[in-house]
Amino acid sequence: MAQVLVVDDSMMMRNTLRKILEKAGHTVAGEAVNGEQAIARYPSCQPDVVTMDITMPGLGGVETIKRLIEADPAAKIIVVSSSGQKHVIFDALQAGARNYIIKPVSEDNLLPVIDLVLQNKQAPAPQL
Repeated sequence: MAQVLVVDDSMMMRNTLRKILEKAGHTVAGEAVNGEQAIARYPSCQPDVVTMDITMPGLGGVETIKRLIEADPAAKIIVVSSSGQKHVIFDALQAGARNYIIKPVSEDNLLPVIDLVLQNKQAPAPQL
């Protein structure tokens, strides 16, 4: 099972992700409410995968993805965001995210994508 760093400014969303992940046997190695915290916590968490919101106060998701990939090119980042705008999805994937899940998140749309990303397989593109 995977060690996961959950990055989202919403406590409710972090709790939802934690419940889904832990129920599936994964461990939430850390949480962050913005990009600055994610970058600071990434080295000590050593996550197998990161779930990343896009719209957060301070350093947003796309820039955070760029910085995490620059520091660790093997980082496996899955965007979990309410934004379904094609240009936002494109920017996140271009920055290095492995896939993109549009909220609301559920076991059915999160866990299969995590499994595929952990196996270094390409997950299906999100439906817009």
